[in-house]
Amino acid sequence: MSSHPSKRRKLTGEGQSSDGAATSDVKIQKQFFKSAQSWNLEEDYENRPRKGKKKKEKKAADATKLPIRVAEGTWVTQEEEDAEIASDAEWLESEGEEAPEEDEVQPEPEAPKIPEREQVRRAQEEMAKIATQLNEDPEEHPGAFKALAKIGESGLLAIKKLAIVVQMTVYKDVIPGYRIRPASEDVAKEKLSKDVKRLRVYEQAMVTGYYQYIKTLAALAGGSIRDKSKQPISSIALTCACTLLNAVPHFNFRAELLKILIKKLSYRNIDKDFGKCRTALETLFHEDEDGQPGMEAISVLTKMMKARNYQVDESILNLFLHLRLLSEFSGKASRDTVEKQDDGSVKKPKQKKEFRTKRERKLLKEQKEAEKVMAHADAAVSYEERERMQSETLKMVFASYFRILKMRIPNLMGACLEGLARYSHLINQDFFGDLLEALKDLIRYSEKDAEKEDDSDDENKEEEEDEDDEHEFVRDTSREALLCTVTAFALLEGQDAHNARSDLHLDLSFFITHLFQSLLSLSVNPDLELGAQSLQLQNSVRRNNRINLQTTTVLLVKCLSGILLPPWNIRSVAPLRLAAFTKQLMSGSLQVPEKSAQALLGLLADVLHTHGRKISSLWNTEERKGDGTYKPLAATVEGSNPFASTVWEGELLRKHYCPKVRESVKELEKSIKSIK
Repeated sequence: MSSHPSKRRKLTGEGQSSDGAATSDVKIQKQFFKSAQSWNLEEDYENRPRKGKKKKEKKAADATKLPIRVAEGTWVTQEEEDAEIASDAEWLESEGEEAPEEDEVQPEPEAPKIPEREQVRRAQEEMAKIATQLNEDPEEHPGAFKALAKIGESGLLAIKKLAIVVQMTVYKDVIPGYRIRPASEDVAKEKLSKDVKRLRVYEQAMVTGYYQYIKTLAALAGGSIRDKSKQPISSIALTCACTLLNAVPHFNFRAELLKILIKKLSYRNIDKDFGKCRTALETLFHEDEDGQPGMEAISVLTKMMKARNYQVDESILNLFLHLRLLSEFSGKASRDTVEKQDDGSVKKPKQKKEFRTKRERKLLKEQKEAEKVMAHADAAVSYEERERMQSETLKMVFASYFRILKMRIPNLMGACLEGLARYSHLINQDFFGDLLEALKDLIRYSEKDAEKEDDSDDENKEEEEDEDDEHEFVRDTSREALLCTVTAFALLEGQDAHNARSDLHLDLSFFITHLFQSLLSLSVNPDLELGAQSLQLQNSVRRNNRINLQTTTVLLVKCLSGILLPPWNIRSVAPLRLAAFTKQLMSGSLQVPEKSAQALLGLLADVLHTHGRKISSLWNTEERKGDGTYKPLAATVEGSNPFASTVWEGELLRKHYCPKVRESVKELEKSIKSIK
């Protein structure tokens, strides 16, 4: 126990307690000042940790933010609020760690799925409602086009197919008969009536929706969406594009529709869609009245062929033969220039002026002005503008033909040469020399090119057997030579170039000599009565092509008719040339098939009817005019010496197995006997 007794608290009154408190405060203050003298404040500050320096700076920066009044009604600075939010986040995290099972968010109940058939039915009803509104009063519903496009954005393929077909039908019905120009700022500032303003709003909405619809067709026609149904969506998109191009070729965005179709024509796969696009372009060319749509289509088509280095199907090149300028254009052109016929030489007869009063002249002047305004309102294209467009189109066509002829592309030679023969009456005469030289080069180098191709085919034969090519073109050099000869003579028949052959220095003796040298080899050709595609037809698309389907026999008869029976100067053929070809044809008739033999004997009957006296000595051994021996393999026609021989082949043809051939020979001999 302590030796000191415990202290007892002294109880005093109120006055005494206040005095005691005051004295105790004074004592404490004095004691504080005494102890503060011994403090070293600088040392204590240096020993403090400096971890919270950045936080203090951040707090000092955030202290400038204004206070925010919270829901409880108190004012809190943003620093405190952030701290509270952070603490709440920490609390939630800690709670989640302690009791993860309690904080699991329960999934919301999913909405019931609508069956596809019900979705299609609702889309049909909605599209039918919108289409009815546009049919009744389209100007009152300018937002209907956007609503139709929104329905087409559905994920169901069936709804997409329905939407693009419905939009095609709607645009086909509501598109006006004129182009709509884009709205400008100056026009928007003009003061317009209520009806005009409503019409312009509707037109701009229609043009915008139509442009978006064409972009959708272009995306779908590319085949990016996989569709294994009987009628894929790409085929439907191409059908819609073809229908719009033929129905409204005058409206905006015609070039975009042409690009969709020509992109399909650039593919090597020839199917029903390919034929559909080709037919649409043929219809466009046939119905082209002002020349503008045809010029745009030919421009896009030639650019596509040039970009693909002319590795396209020949049916695309045959589209040039469906242009209306083939029968309507009256000028002459080449690949660079166009010459128009001068109509100023024809003088119009002067008409006697009628007497009119001043009032009648005034009425006539007003009437002419009214007719001029009406013609402008009807957008009638002038004759000069149409002729200018056709001239540009013709230059692009000839540029493609001449480029193909220069490149000597095998699968396009038939279509190119036939096209040049069809357009022969429109080719400038000054360009004839270059064109005939190109045809001669084609004949000269066709055999060399064929030999090179045969060598390359032999080297790569094993590799080609492994590949499964759909179609492989087989080059026929004899057929190409016949086509060149037909084209050369067609150029002279198409216009009056034969009247100026001496001035233009046109010499066709090369083609005549080459044909004479190839007659014997052609007579033993097994494919003489087959066309260019008789053994290569794959589907109905190629069977519908009527260009370049002539057999080799038909081409041979055409060449012989141009040489032996020229329409411009039929009596000027030399007797030596007639006799040489007659002898070769009689020899070839022994080898060719029966139909070809009938064709050759029929041609000889026409030759005898026209030039019977010149060659009748070939059937009579007592009237031989020539000396020496007959040389059927001579390098020239004149060097063969045909009058040194006789036509002894007729005795063998009398015993031909075909009765029609025997009858043709008998008729031929009757015509010889009738010649005096």
